[in-house]
Amino acid sequence: MSGVKELQTANWLDEGRIFAALEGCGGEDAGRVAEVLAKAAELKGLNGDDVAALMAVTSPALTERLFDAAKAVKDAIYGRRVVFFAPLYFSNLCHNECVYCAYRHSNRELKRRVLSQEEIAAETAALIDQGHKRLLLIGGEAASGKDFDYILESIATIYAVKRGNGEIRRLNVNIAPLAIPEFVALKASGIGTYQIFQETYHRETYKAVHPAGRKADFDWRVSAIDRAMEAGIDDVGIGPLLGLYDWRFETLALMQHIAHLESAFGVGCHTISVPRMEPAVGSEMASHPPHAVSDADFKKLVAILRLAVPYTGIILSTREGPEMRRAAFDLGVSQVSGGSRTNPGGYTESIHEDAAQFLLGDHRPLDEVIRDVAALGYTPSFCTACYRLGRTGADFMDLAKPGLIRTHCAPNALSTFLEYLIDYATPETVAAGEARIEAELADLEPQVRTIAERMMAKVRAGERDVFC
Repeated sequence: MSGVKELQTANWLDEGRIFAALEGCGGEDAGRVAEVLAKAAELKGLNGDDVAALMAVTSPALTERLFDAAKAVKDAIYGRRVVFFAPLYFSNLCHNECVYCAYRHSNRELKRRVLSQEEIAAETAALIDQGHKRLLLIGGEAASGKDFDYILESIATIYAVKRGNGEIRRLNVNIAPLAIPEFVALKASGIGTYQIFQETYHRETYKAVHPAGRKADFDWRVSAIDRAMEAGIDDVGIGPLLGLYDWRFETLALMQHIAHLESAFGVGCHTISVPRMEPAVGSEMASHPPHAVSDADFKKLVAILRLAVPYTGIILSTREGPEMRRAAFDLGVSQVSGGSRTNPGGYTESIHEDAAQFLLGDHRPLDEVIRDVAALGYTPSFCTACYRLGRTGADFMDLAKPGLIRTHCAPNALSTFLEYLIDYATPETVAAGEARIEAELADLEPQVRTIAERMMAKVRAGERDVFC
């Protein structure tokens, strides 16, 4: 394993190679695309050249084949499950000057706020009362020397909140890059995934949109995942902010990042997020992205990622509206947020867009989203079992790649979904959910179905947090 000191400069990122791949793939090549799709069907992933070939697809016929291939790969690995979470914003204070973000330090249009521990507990309680079991802790990058202690205290606060049958069983974090000793402490706090977005992998663009603040250091940020993994956090999430630069470049750079992590640490990222830029208070760029990604290209991007990294979770946030979220499930998305707010205090108070990081595309409450997902033929899941049983990093991949993880995922999804239906759902959602459970059970192998039925019987009898 390479030492972290040697990794502070991202010499694995080769812009010249990316541009050469984009130029070399030329126009759509039906024969080449067919070869790549056949390779993808083997569930072993794709390389950068394969991805470049798929990005050249434009015709309706080949696009449909691409989408069908992505659906087949997603169903083969994840089945019809969709995992739910919610973000909890703890602060919108920030010392950075990201020109696309409402949180940037010089933005005088934003109302600033840092939640107290009592307010974080109240926000957590409100999310639990919605039915959530996993959260993402996120906020601005402030400059106080006490910031990291505040994060650790907040993690403890969230895990300590209990509401009837509910609690947060897994807390992921999306916070500023840390040094290795801090990452060690973060792991010890009991987090699930450490998530950080590079925003853009194109150095020139990165420099232009991050003119000040510690975030202006491209290499410090992009090497954060290396330090996290060196510290023992083997469950990490990455992704670009789509719209800052050409999405095709960002996708190939993402592939290089994943290849680097696999080479250096033996395992890549656990999740990839695909956020498109949305309007933000006080940011002209956010309303007019310099490289806006069309709906057609966005769908293609999601499908390509599913084929390229088949065992990696793809996360879609409430930046996207209901229609796009529905379409993305078939293309490869496996995790979504629901009932989300992007301003500190947003779950216990009214929505304050003048305090939010960006404007939401989906304002529906969680119950409505759950009912919609079930009616579409997907099984909402609140499972957190793998993270509490140590099935992360290489251990997760050892189960996922031969298909063994499905024997755990399907029963756990049904068990947690049933918990939601009994404890939180409206009657209309219960009806849709029970129908979905029956359909899911009918599709399971007999042995897996028996496990699932046994676990759900315990839940119906009053037991909670039943997992395998």
